Amino acid sequence: MAANPEGVVRCIKQALDNANTLPDEIDLISGHLTATGADKMEVQYWVNALGRSGDKFPLINFVKGMIGHCLSAAGSIETVAVVLQIINQFVHPNINLEDPNPEIVQLIGTKAMPVKKVNKEIIIVAKSNFGFGDVNACLILSKYKN
Repeated sequence: MAANPEGVVRCIKQALDNANTLPDEIDLISGHLTATGADKMEVQYWVNALGRSGDKFPLINFVKGMIGHCLSAAGSIETVAVVLQIINQFVHPNINLEDPNPEIVQLIGTKAMPVKKVNKEIIIVAKSNFGFGDVNACLILSKYKN
């Protein structure tokens, strides 16, 4: 997780601006989440960047709970998972999320972290990866419109 909160929030906000997307339009966040103590900071950064918390926070999931951390390949693999969710209109569950961090639950509740597959219309997804040395990335992916 990047140690610089301002850099992470700036990365998310710039991605939204570049995609002409409002924070309220995000249906799903595919987080960098690594099942470490840094997860609460990442969720706080999303809350700060989107101005959304509690019941207004979008669904959030992570791939690392299913396959582990693939280091430099993580972003690519997770982006494929996002595209599949958009195409097939579902949110994959947060596999192995058995005991959510209470500080995260305070910020966004438990409904935002599905532990079972959710069939839902997914139009816009924010996909993030945060790395060593404040190397941050956030993609905004959306369903193709004719």
